[in-house]
Order: sequence, then C-alpha cells, then structure tokens
Amino acid sequence: MVSGVRGSAWNAVVKDSLILLIVLFMGIYLPLHLYGGFGAMFSAIDEAKSGFLALPERGQNVLWFSSSVLLSALGFYMWPHAFGAAFTARDAGVFRKNAIVMPLYQLILLFVFFVGFAAVLKVPGLKGGEVDLALFKISIQNFDPWFVGVIGGAGILTALVPGSLILMATATLFANDLLAPLTGITNPDRIALIARASVPIWALVAVWFAIGGSQTIVALLLMGYAFVTQLFPALIASLMPRNPVSSAGAFAGIAAGVGMVALTTTQHLTLTNLLPFLPPALDDVNIGIAALVLNIVVLGVVSAILRRPRLETAAAGGPAE
Repeated sequence: MVSGVRGSAWNAVVKDSLILLIVLFMGIYLPLHLYGGFGAMFSAIDEAKSGFLALPERGQNVLWFSSSVLLSALGFYMWPHAFGAAFTARDAGVFRKNAIVMPLYQLILLFVFFVGFAAVLKVPGLKGGEVDLALFKISIQNFDPWFVGVIGGAGILTALVPGSLILMATATLFANDLLAPLTGITNPDRIALIARASVPIWALVAVWFAIGGSQTIVALLLMGYAFVTQLFPALIASLMPRNPVSSAGAFAGIAAGVGMVALTTTQHLTLTNLLPFLPPALDDVNIGIAALVLNIVVLGVVSAILRRPRLETAAAGGPAE
C-alpha cells in the first residue's frame, strides 16, 4: 500500500538472496545426509515406489507435461502483474539482461526438485494441499528451530513478492477499469487512493480462498495459466503492423477460451466429453492449450465475418475501418 512496486522489488532482492542460499544448501545436503547421495536417493525411491519416477501412460504423462510447459511459456507475461511490472524498466537493456539471467535463475528449480524427492520417503502420507508442506516438514525433522525460522522467513518473502504485485494489479484494475467507469471518477489521484485502500480487502479475499481451498499451489497455478494465456492471441495480433483481429473477434476468442477452461474445471469434464469425436489420447493435453486453440479459431472467424462488410464498403468507395 505504501511503497508500491519499489517495495516489492527490494523484497525480491532479499528473497532471492535467501532462496539461492537455502535451496542450494538443502538441495545438496538432504540427499547426501538422508540417503548418502543423489543416485542412492533415486534408487531408494524406485525400490520403495516402483514407477514413481516415470511419467504415467495416461493423465499427467509426457503430453500433459509438454503442453503444460508450452502453456506456461506463452502465458508468463500475460499475468497482469508481470505485464505491469515490465513498465518499470529503466530502458530496453533491462529486458535484454532479464532474457539472459532468467533462464539461468530457473536452474535453481533443480535443487527444489531434489528437496521434494528427498521428502518422498521421509515425509510420507502427504495428500492434497498438505503436499505444499513437504519442505517445512522435512526441515523440522532435520534442522534446528532457528534454521527452520530462516526457511519460513524466506518462504514468507517468496509468497509476498508475487503476492504484493498481484494485489496491486488487482486493486489497480478494480479502481481504474471497473469502479472509475461505473462511478465517473476521473481524478487520477483519487483513483490511486481507492486502489491503495482496496489492497487489504483483496488480501483478505485471497486469504479466505487459500484457507478454504484444498488444491495444491501447482494445481492453482496451472489453472491460472490456463485462464491468462487466453490473452495471448489478441496481444500478439495487436503488435502486428496490420492487426488482422477486430475488437469483437478478440473479445469473442477470449470469452470462448476462458469459458471452456471454466466449464471443464468446474464440471470436471475432459476434452473428449466436450468433443466426443476426438481421440481419447487428447484428454491428456492441458486444457488451457485446447482452450487456446478454440480461442484462435473463434477469434479468426469472428474477425473475418465482421471485417468483410467493411472491406466491401471500402471497395465501393464508402468509409472503412
């Protein structure tokens, strides 16, 4: 509320420093301490849970994994808070540096995986939302309370940095794009004040959903990507020298994609439930990708239909879009 995106940025500096040290240490120490090595850890898991380390034939298989990675890549900058944060860059060179550093930074995820694999046998019985507590449970078992506190502090900052950006983006969209048009408020200072004041309200709403929900963080994140990636086709079209997409086409495509994700998620439907003529193997495709295909088709059809009369009018000498 007070420091805005600058506060999030400085928190990110502290958070990344802590995370880098903690995750590297735990990702190396736990497999060596608990199993005697990385190879021994994976051998123990495979012996205790045969097939656990392989992707299944159906469900979350290779096709699902590949389509989920593609969805995440396309939707990364579609999140309003990530897109908005891009406007804080000093110059174009910042984007070039990010493009170089970000892939290297993602290598730290490898050590996160090692911590998770170490917890498979040492913290058994975790189901549903409890899976998110694996790191803390294995930390409590193996480290002194002060170090568990450091891990918890790093975890809080890890949630706070993107969480604060999401809250600011939500509050800004609410005040500027929803409340201001409905109430006729035009003063930018007043809109900014309303946005700041609404941050605690959106924070409480998020806490309520977090406490009442049973989904894991990863499941929620993938569902979120399935929604926000529906903005991708219209955004890419808007960057073209001659935008082939009409406003109505963009809206229709986004509505169709989001509607498909919402329908399949809330009704627990599969792709072949909606389209019985498709092969059953396509059920394993991340539903966000399937919705993206529908989005592009609807976007193209609606844009072509609505643009044709304008083109015909222009050819006859009348006004054109």
